[in-house]
Amino acid sequence: MQLPKRAFFLHIFAPSSSHFAHARASSVTEMAPKKTLTDYERRRLENIRRNDEMIAALNLHSKASALSASLKRGYSKAFSSPTASKKLKHSPPRSPVVIRRSLRTRGLPPTAASGNPHDSSQVQPFQSPNLPPACKLEQMGTRDAFVLEGPATDRPLLNAILESAAAGGGMEVRSDHFGDCRFDPRSSMELKPENVARVVSERILCVQFLPCSNRTVVVVGNKIGNLGFWDVDFGEGEEHGDGNGIYIYAAHSAPISGISVHPFSMTKIFTASYDGFLRMMDVNKETFNATYSTENCIFSIHQRSCDINALYVGEGGGMVKLWDERSGKISGSWNLHKDRINTVDFNPENLNLMATSSTDGTACIWDLRSIKKYQSKQLKMVQHKRAVHSAYFSPSGVYLATTSFDDRIGILSVSDPTDLSMVRHNNQTGRWLSSFRAIWGWDDSFLFLGNMERTVDIISTSNRTITALESPEITSIPCRFAAHPFQIGTLACSTAGGKVFLWTKS
Repeated sequence: MQLPKRAFFLHIFAPSSSHFAHARASSVTEMAPKKTLTDYERRRLENIRRNDEMIAALNLHSKASALSASLKRGYSKAFSSPTASKKLKHSPPRSPVVIRRSLRTRGLPPTAASGNPHDSSQVQPFQSPNLPPACKLEQMGTRDAFVLEGPATDRPLLNAILESAAAGGGMEVRSDHFGDCRFDPRSSMELKPENVARVVSERILCVQFLPCSNRTVVVVGNKIGNLGFWDVDFGEGEEHGDGNGIYIYAAHSAPISGISVHPFSMTKIFTASYDGFLRMMDVNKETFNATYSTENCIFSIHQRSCDINALYVGEGGGMVKLWDERSGKISGSWNLHKDRINTVDFNPENLNLMATSSTDGTACIWDLRSIKKYQSKQLKMVQHKRAVHSAYFSPSGVYLATTSFDDRIGILSVSDPTDLSMVRHNNQTGRWLSSFRAIWGWDDSFLFLGNMERTVDIISTSNRTITALESPEITSIPCRFAAHPFQIGTLACSTAGGKVFLWTKS
């Protein structure tokens, strides 16, 4: 076959890839005098020549051109076909590409979530890789969740809880038993060396006492989802066996934010977590059940003393939900705050009054009889400049104490909203410590909270003075506190290292 003149000319004079590589290497060699070429330059030219010959042998350039042409033909055919265009019309829309921009570049003010990075209220939920797979199941046995760091079995703990529940727990103690305890904790409390224990390995976010009058059992929840028990009255013998009275369960896969044990139902221990699970440890059945789950983080839980079946859950976004154990469902929901709810508490004298504290900088008192799902009107509100970490009613229900990151402790009279006083206190715990939360003792006289100087601060509600409770046994900063509901002078405080200090009446 005879080629046209132009094609014949190109065919004759077009150099191949190998010829071109050789020519390029030769030209470079000729341009640079041989005297100036180093060993490195000669090796480089040789590598270039070999690479070009390899590309030419594999014919990669022609294959790439053919592939590009086939893709172009397929693309044009797809859009020219009527059936294909019909399919494209009914195909689901793709998710738009969202370009993340900071609030500053968008001209918006900073939000609470983007505030001070050292604000301990901005605790982010996470998944811990060190937890066993059982903690991620909706149902599991206590044996599956039990962590073997101390005793080989949790049978002594389960037996102790069952015995206390069978004996009536703290039900035989009247609620007004501590109306006039005549006890000054500033001079009548001590910390013994044997009352210091490391219950869990990580930072403790919540601490409670089991509500029984014949035994002292401390329950804590840490930041990796472990639930720890410290049986202070544990003793060696045939009934108990060997051990130190400390038991740990891998109950959740994220920080435990709340623990609730009803005094009339001690065998059911509820825990809430940032993983969105509400679990119930049933001591009778020896199970951990996920009774409720949500896509949001759960930041707080609480039970009313008049109802053992209802649990109030504070979720992310300022929502409070009422979970009913009998139906296993949510029976009520109220949007009360603009941000997360850190604590939920009820007035011991008027159980229709509920107090909530929020990261939006407010603490409010609500009446359950007139509360609405949206745009509810609070009875009273305490305004702080920064996140409010707690709001607790006093034992008599007369006062409400609030703790905020603005370095103030608020004391509000429930009957007189104008009677509000603020006490200055350093609450800057940072991101590595749990935020301070002032709790009431055994009457309305004193508040207890931590101090960055490794002491326990006692605030007198009568003259608003602060007294530091010191002990050489305190080697770290106490953050979260709990007062024993039936033992005057028994106070537990927890630390970021997993320790619990148990103060007792001297």
